[in-house]
Amino acid sequence: MGRVLVPGCGTGYDVVAMACPGRYVVGLDISEEAIKKAKQMSSSLPNADDFTFIKADFFSWRPTDLFDLIFDYTFFCAILPEMRSAWAQQIQNFLKPDGELVTLMFPMDDHAGGPPFKVSIEDYEEVLHPIGFKAVSIVDNELAIEARKGREKLGRWKRGVGHSSL
Repeated sequence: MGRVLVPGCGTGYDVVAMACPGRYVVGLDISEEAIKKAKQMSSSLPNADDFTFIKADFFSWRPTDLFDLIFDYTFFCAILPEMRSAWAQQIQNFLKPDGELVTLMFPMDDHAGGPPFKVSIEDYEEVLHPIGFKAVSIVDNELAIEARKGREKLGRWKRGVGHSSL
């Protein structure tokens, strides 16, 4: 699987869950407190060599290597809507040409205000299509917690492909 990036990783649960031999996961967050908690929570885990946490601003950070996969677990909805084009540009900058972007899209309803700011498939398409990304699949998140059922979708995006299912 290679290298994985989890932007806006918070306390790092997704980073730890995804990390394994052959899959090195980088958790990135601007919050010093979140990164501190992530490191405290995970430092003694058996897979601790398979991940790292970095305190940095997603929009100015420059990784040393590109990623095979970027997992956006509600980071897109946490940023101001006017920053979404810059988010897409960074995704393009960080991902290998044959890499994949996985997005957990939430909240997909008439939610007002934010963060989290409401999102739609069209919001993702608006910023990803111009840089060559197309959805491989977009499905309801069957593993959503009860309070989010029907308000989350899981999207897989790659450069230069068409929809295989919606």
